[in-house]
Amino acid sequence: MLNQSYVTEFILLGLSENSKVEKILFVVFLLIYVATVGGNMIIIVTIICSPTLLGSPMYFFLIFLSLLDACTSSSVTPKMIVDFFYERKTISFECCMTQLFAFHFFAGMEVIVLSAMAYDRYVAICKPLHYTSIMTRTLCSFLVILSCAGGFLHSIIQIIFTLQLPFCGPNVIDHYLCDLFPLLKLACTDTHIFIMFVFANSGSICLIIFSILLISYGVILFSLRAHSSEGRHKALSTCASHITVVLLFFVSCLLIYARPTAFSSEKNALIFATIITPLLNPMVYTFRNKEMKNAMRKMRKRWIVVPGDY
Repeated sequence: MLNQSYVTEFILLGLSENSKVEKILFVVFLLIYVATVGGNMIIIVTIICSPTLLGSPMYFFLIFLSLLDACTSSSVTPKMIVDFFYERKTISFECCMTQLFAFHFFAGMEVIVLSAMAYDRYVAICKPLHYTSIMTRTLCSFLVILSCAGGFLHSIIQIIFTLQLPFCGPNVIDHYLCDLFPLLKLACTDTHIFIMFVFANSGSICLIIFSILLISYGVILFSLRAHSSEGRHKALSTCASHITVVLLFFVSCLLIYARPTAFSSEKNALIFATIITPLLNPMVYTFRNKEMKNAMRKMRKRWIVVPGDY
């Protein structure tokens, strides 16, 4: 059925209608966005400037995870920050679809990258003698390309189905961004089938992959019993960072999409998924990772100019 949409723009209600509260939120989210992009860029630069880290598959994937976190936040946060200055927050139909596509594209990629990182840890801990022969640069590059293809397929399917919806009446979205469930509420048609599609396409995928990741980490932790105390401590430290990031990402996604209907705290869950989680990820990998901290310390010493050197 051809799209019979008559709505040319949507009105976003944002996070608050109180001007004083919005000024406070502007400062808070601006600082969060700067810290998010800056923190993730620091991780990327640190790994690229450290040959030891760059040659490791784990840090190879971490480069793309940090890039995806920065892109995910950038697809949502700047628009929200700018809207704090406007009483009437609008977004055109085309920009709404673009934001919807970008958010789900980067999120879909991140699901596969996190899965690749979990597989990397599984091979490193459970098959250490075959690690270099399995986790080759070719395989790592293939997994990154696969994440791009998977993210694009996931997102384009969402867009195609959304464009089939007729938007002919109300255009006020009680949200700070364009997402599937808020848009479904505005469609001038029965959306029960579309809601089940969202649950099947986003929710079930997150639930299945999250379950697989939990099982894989369970196998990893079980296999650590055979390692030495020092090796077990190092592996646990690395796995703890991955498990923390996986929980931060998937729990919020499951709360939003792994339900047949929307729920009242969807806006708060999306704030956590799109704004807070990309900020916490660089903190997890820098504060809990000794190799990252050492590499950042060396990079800082190399970049700081000592007056006596000239």
